[in-house]
Amino acid sequence: MKTKACMKISILCFLFSLWVNPVRSQTYFPPLTGNQWDTLSVDRFGYCQDRIDSLYNFLDENNSKGFILLREGKIVLEKYFDDFTQDSNWYWASAGKTLTAAVIGVLESKNALSITDKTSKYLGSGWTSLPQNKEDSITIWHQLTMTTGLDDSPTSADCTDPKCLTYKAPVGKRWAYHNAPYTLLDGVISSASGKTLNQLLFSELTANTGMKVLYLKLGYNNVAFSTPRSFARFGLLLLNKGKWNSTQLIPLSYYNKMVVSSQEMNPSYGYLTWLNGKDHFMVPQSQFRFSGDCVTNGPSDLIMALGKDGQQIHISPSRNMVWIRMGEAPDTQSPLVSMDLGTKIWEQINALSCNQAALNFPDSDNPQLYPNPISPGQVLHGNGEFLMDASGRKFPLINNEIPRELTEGIYQVKTSKGYKKIAVLNP
Repeated sequence: MKTKACMKISILCFLFSLWVNPVRSQTYFPPLTGNQWDTLSVDRFGYCQDRIDSLYNFLDENNSKGFILLREGKIVLEKYFDDFTQDSNWYWASAGKTLTAAVIGVLESKNALSITDKTSKYLGSGWTSLPQNKEDSITIWHQLTMTTGLDDSPTSADCTDPKCLTYKAPVGKRWAYHNAPYTLLDGVISSASGKTLNQLLFSELTANTGMKVLYLKLGYNNVAFSTPRSFARFGLLLLNKGKWNSTQLIPLSYYNKMVVSSQEMNPSYGYLTWLNGKDHFMVPQSQFRFSGDCVTNGPSDLIMALGKDGQQIHISPSRNMVWIRMGEAPDTQSPLVSMDLGTKIWEQINALSCNQAALNFPDSDNPQLYPNPISPGQVLHGNGEFLMDASGRKFPLINNEIPRELTEGIYQVKTSKGYKKIAVLNP
């Protein structure tokens, strides 16, 4: 009797320890070569086939090429559209910024550079049109955080020539999504390491993760290309805090700074990385600060690499989940980095479970509106009746098109169930 009592106590103590310290499933890492990648059944997560079909239909209707969803590092969903396959190559667009940020972290761990170094140490004097004292105040950290203060006007946003890099604001005092200072990190990396970005990427990251990624120069821009599975491998590396199997590739101390708010102006931005769960966010080519999560349906711990035309890597540590989407721009989305597509995909993912009540989408009575933000002339999807500005002026939605005369700002949209806020940006 005493032995049985002791056994019962031991079992209770064990169960209690699991409750206090829940065991997280160990992350799986696919082999570095070949096409083998372990999978998990959708039944394990209670996903319904009709909900999966709904997700795939949504992706297909929105010009997607490839989609992969990982749980615990293993493939749960993988779908390709048209003639695209797992071996097809596609561009990362600005999602490649996050990969470049990781390379900077590797170089800092090797003492090849410090992110507090002034950029002119590596690019030389005169890389901008600023006076020398202002140019020398720009550091690698400012390039990583989009706070160089250089003019990001659309006509010169990609141009890396010194004549295009002019003064807009004091360094560190203005957040603006600006391609040119980011692109010039390529020169910083080469100068600091003596290797090209592609050489360094291969020796330090891709050879250790199985990623096959190549940066190509397209005009002024430096654009990464890879297969969807290589895209997913990078997401898996970020999910595991820069560690692949037992090897720490991105230094943990750097990773921990990379995926938290880098400044107060746009707390939804780390080091060339987007973050969810903050009290406000900013978007490219706008100085408006929008309240709340940038991806309203996504987990608050969401980490994202986002690029033009809807190239997306979403990483949720709390769900041990990574998903990627590659493809052309959805018809309803701005070609620049947009949060709308990710929000809609999360709606579909959140509804995958057979036990989850089906979500109402914008063509129903549910007053969801997208895209948000939106530009004059674009079509608003949802059941909006009219827009109202801060002074109470009403603007009717004719064929759901946003009136072209609207100025940039926050408007109220009248729906069948009240009012919702929407941001209107300059076209």
